[in-house]
Amino acid sequence: MSRIFEAPLYPYRRSKDQDTVRAVRHPVVVVGAGPVGLALAIDLTSQGVPVVVLDDNDKVSFGSRAICFAKRTLEIMDRLGCADPMVERGVQWSLGKVYFDERQVFEFNLLPESGHKRPAFINLQQYYLEHELVARLRALEEEGNAIDLRGNNKVTAVRRTVDGVQLTVDTPEGPYEIEADWLVACDGANSPVRRALGLDFVGRVFEDNFLIADIVMEGGVEFPVERRFWFDPPFNRGQSALLHKQPDNVWRVDLQLGWNIDKSEESKPERVISRLKAFLGEDARFELEWVSIYTFQCRRMENFRHDRVIFAGDSAHQVSPFGARGANSGIQDADNLAWKLALVLQRKAPESLLDSYDLERRQAADENILHSSRSTDFITPKSETSRLFRDAVLNLSEHFPATRPMVNSGRLSLPSVHDGSPLNGPDCEDMPSRTRPGAPASDAPVSGGWLLDRLGGGFQLLTIDCDVPEHLEIEGIGIERVALTATGLEELRTRWLGSADSAVYLLRPDQHVVGRWRSFDREAVRSAVLRAVGR
Repeated sequence: MSRIFEAPLYPYRRSKDQDTVRAVRHPVVVVGAGPVGLALAIDLTSQGVPVVVLDDNDKVSFGSRAICFAKRTLEIMDRLGCADPMVERGVQWSLGKVYFDERQVFEFNLLPESGHKRPAFINLQQYYLEHELVARLRALEEEGNAIDLRGNNKVTAVRRTVDGVQLTVDTPEGPYEIEADWLVACDGANSPVRRALGLDFVGRVFEDNFLIADIVMEGGVEFPVERRFWFDPPFNRGQSALLHKQPDNVWRVDLQLGWNIDKSEESKPERVISRLKAFLGEDARFELEWVSIYTFQCRRMENFRHDRVIFAGDSAHQVSPFGARGANSGIQDADNLAWKLALVLQRKAPESLLDSYDLERRQAADENILHSSRSTDFITPKSETSRLFRDAVLNLSEHFPATRPMVNSGRLSLPSVHDGSPLNGPDCEDMPSRTRPGAPASDAPVSGGWLLDRLGGGFQLLTIDCDVPEHLEIEGIGIERVALTATGLEELRTRWLGSADSAVYLLRPDQHVVGRWRSFDREAVRSAVLRAVGR
């Protein structure tokens, strides 16, 4: 891994801001060049918003960290122009298997239906994702877009003002000051921005420890490309284990260790190797690439927006890694925020629109925390009664499919549906639930390709067997028409029409549904557009 990316990818370069007497003001400053900060910067820049990204490092992250990227994340990356190289390099999978002791008790398919461009999941080391995002950012920069990624620029002080934010930034050549209309903190679970403002998380810290190891296998080991989870395996009695394949013959191993352990002792290479050989066999040949011991936390900030400072990703919320909810939900934060912040800066929407980011993404965080907490409680029962119940469910699941939904080895990431959002418009009950207001667009094959490839980053009217003007503009908000017919396209009909003969959908720039009708009504669409931009 770092064998490939040891060199600085965005090395320190002196900026013009360091040579001014007065602090230079920028529309948006993003702190943190991880997946969330980079995705947000690319999205904003693509919508014409100048962005400065500050990062205290100058290269991609060490260790694979996040590895499981869900279908919705890949769809967002498609829109940002990064998905193809991710999917080409990544390990695609949809099958998961659950074991109890040495027995496989059942398996599940995360995408059992056909007709989607992207797979249920890919496994890809986080450093590869960051590399692709930086490459995309550089391409936008070369095209003349105002996007500035500054490595070795560490934020050391944050001060909120009436109409913006002031920052002190330390560099190898000394500190300087800048200002921002809006500051977005994407600086991780230990967010310096959050600490500088005296803010904290609320939630649970779980009393358990897990060893996470990325290992490079030798000798052409052939494990299946699937997610495999063990409860109480013979090589880790009383605990659990997880195995995933990544590119470059790298494998991710998670081993539950228990609460009362000596972390420094368990982190020693000889101890880690001993545990891994018990799992993989004494003859297994592998090289340790990255090792960490972590404790589960399921927590979030009470609010993600604090005046002109907004939090996204791990700086705003934390969940356990089982379920692949961290990076995926963080990228969806960026997807939700970018278009709203762009409209506010373009004076097409009031600042209050950003309150919907806070509401919708806190709703998503609560959903992720709920699933993550339930997973952790099932994986690590806190009483003998809980353990007996869990083991009974696992035994029954081998023979009785009805009990399998009760098995929770980490409910895997799904995009949040923003039910009840103040941005949602009218609904039609005879249309499918999966494309109701608040839901992300569901992909389907269409003439010449895929539905989601036809959807861009603005407001759109998706019409199916219905006449609608080709282009609308409602009080400065342009709306593009995407006209389709369902004739001969069963997936499109099933996912978007249901029992209706025709449909008109209003979609937000993040491809979530605003409202839907059986036929076009200009005044109804106008009302829904204004509602969706907070006017």
